[in-house]
Amino acid sequence: MKVDMKKLMGLERKIGYRFKDRNLLIRAMAHSSFANESRLGHLGSNERLEFLGDAVLEVVSSEFLYQHFPNLPEGELTKKRASLVCEPALAMQARAFGLPSYLLLGKGEEMTGGRDRDSIISDAAEALLGAIYLDGGFANAKEFVLKFLLNDIEHARLFYDSKTILQEFIQDRGQSVEYELISEEGPDHDKNFVVEVSVDGRLLGKGNGHTKKSAEQAAAYEALRLLKEE
Repeated sequence: MKVDMKKLMGLERKIGYRFKDRNLLIRAMAHSSFANESRLGHLGSNERLEFLGDAVLEVVSSEFLYQHFPNLPEGELTKKRASLVCEPALAMQARAFGLPSYLLLGKGEEMTGGRDRDSIISDAAEALLGAIYLDGGFANAKEFVLKFLLNDIEHARLFYDSKTILQEFIQDRGQSVEYELISEEGPDHDKNFVVEVSVDGRLLGKGNGHTKKSAEQAAAYEALRLLKEE
C-alpha cells in the first residue's frame, strides 16, 4: 500500500517538528492492519514505537505533575497521571491536532471505523512520541508532550473520573443512572464496546472504548457535557 508522504508532512507542520528520518514518521502512523496488508510484518507497524512512547510519556507526565502539584502525596499524583494518559484522554488530545486523518490503516480496519477508535488513536499518539524521541531526543519529545498531550488537565480528569462525577451529580438531584451495553465487536485483542447511559430513563450519552469500562466513561463524559450545558 502506498504512503502519501506529502500528506504526512502536513502532520509535521501541525506539531511543529520536522523529522530527519521520515521513515520513523511513517512507522508511527502505521497500524498493524496497514503493516499486514503492505506485507511489512509486525516490525513494520507502530507497536514498538508505542511501547517506547508510553515510557517517555510516563516520565514527562510524572515530572510535570511533580513540579505542578508540590503538595500532593504519591497516591494522588498516581491518580492524576492515570487520568492524563488514559486512552480516552490521549485520543481526545490527539484529535485536537488532527492525528486521526494521518493514520495508515488497512482497508478492513478503515471500513470498520478504525480511524475513530480511541485505542488506535491513542496508540498512534504514543508511537508518534516514541518516533520524535528517537529522531530528535528527549527535549523535543518533552516539548511535544507538554504542548499536545498534557495541555488540558481538567478535561483529562473528566474523562478518567466521569462515571464518579456523573454519579455524584445525579445523586444530588435524587436521580438514578443506568449503563447499557449496545454492541461489542472485534477480536479479543482489539474489542470495541459501545455503551449508552440514561438518567431516570432519559438517554444522555453514548460512548465507545477498548473496554466496557472505557466505553462507560466516554458515555458518562457525554452525559456530563449535556447536563452542564442545560
